[in-house]
Amino acid sequence: MQWASALSQKQALSDAVAELKGLLSKQLSGQRPDLVVAFVSPHHQEVYEELPDLVEDLLAPTVLVGCAAAGVIGGGVEVEEGPILSLTAAHLPGVALHPFHLEIDDLPDLDDEPSAWVQTLGVHQRPAPHFILMADPFSFDPKGLLMGLDFAYPDSAKVGGLASGSMTPGENALFLDQEAFSSGAVGVALQGNVRVDTVVAQGCRPIGKPMTITRCEEKHLLIEVDGRNPMEVLTEIYSTLSAKDQHLMQHALHVGVASTELQEAFHAGDFLIRNLMGVDQKQGILAIGEELQNGQTIQFHVRDAETAAEDLNHMLSRYRATSPGPSPAGALLFSCQGRGQYLYGRPNHDSEAFTKALGKIPLGGFFCAGEIGPVAKATHIHGFTSSFGIFRPFAEKP
Repeated sequence: MQWASALSQKQALSDAVAELKGLLSKQLSGQRPDLVVAFVSPHHQEVYEELPDLVEDLLAPTVLVGCAAAGVIGGGVEVEEGPILSLTAAHLPGVALHPFHLEIDDLPDLDDEPSAWVQTLGVHQRPAPHFILMADPFSFDPKGLLMGLDFAYPDSAKVGGLASGSMTPGENALFLDQEAFSSGAVGVALQGNVRVDTVVAQGCRPIGKPMTITRCEEKHLLIEVDGRNPMEVLTEIYSTLSAKDQHLMQHALHVGVASTELQEAFHAGDFLIRNLMGVDQKQGILAIGEELQNGQTIQFHVRDAETAAEDLNHMLSRYRATSPGPSPAGALLFSCQGRGQYLYGRPNHDSEAFTKALGKIPLGGFFCAGEIGPVAKATHIHGFTSSFGIFRPFAEKP
């Protein structure tokens, strides 16, 4: 298994693909890529549809998958404006690739048997496949897809993100083989001599203590926690914090919803971080960007650049300490648009943290309108997160 990644800022898309062909071919020692993952900035929007043919003519991959992105990562470098094209390519001996494009109406019902998902995707359950996924945020809510994939393929990794090339419906692009789509979802399943490890860094720090929802209404309204008014709880937490954390609580407060109730104690990383959407000061009711249920465990969190950096370094260090061999061959990073320069004030923060922790591994990716990755044993859509898919063979030789 051999991976390569590079980025071009050429003004013309054809020139960018030609430049990347040379860079990737050198990294792959002249081997034809089995997989190419492409991310392209809105600068090239007028010629999105030309990208599949350009990649086919110059690189001839077995499978092309990708999307339009507001910011692009390639060769371990993050660029968030201007003309950008990132191509990450992989030579994958012993790995079968199964590409697919789905519209929302193509999905099986969530109460269907796993066989319905196998039939829809054309991907067998064994050996366990691993999925790279991209979706248009306006035409395709990926929650149903992720729930179905977790149900039908429980031992599989699923990573990816929502296209961010445009905030206007119909103006994003998804690429699969020699086609460009403006709606739906695209993906590829990798099956065989491949393992995909995941690292999901949500970048938040808990404050206060875990609490139980004792009353919620209309799915998103938090009325009571531990039998108390949420605003009373927040006021109490605020009084215990340092001046710095009080400032963060005023400007960067989030709610963590436990990813599972099947544990006795909860720690940082056990929660899905969700936005606080609104506050009714008079009644003390909070609106949360997640469907709530009575009995769920929640904990308030805060976020800033320092916290995000600490969380990322912790998650990467934990992965490095626990990861078995063989060594990673390549990686994809799906990072939130709210990270990058916006959060850290400088480019390349998360890419450099990855390289510092794991070494110089080919790394591509993009800044997403929502990131796909697992927490505990379920796959979710995240915000403000960096979700890594790290690829390595099961054995050095297939």
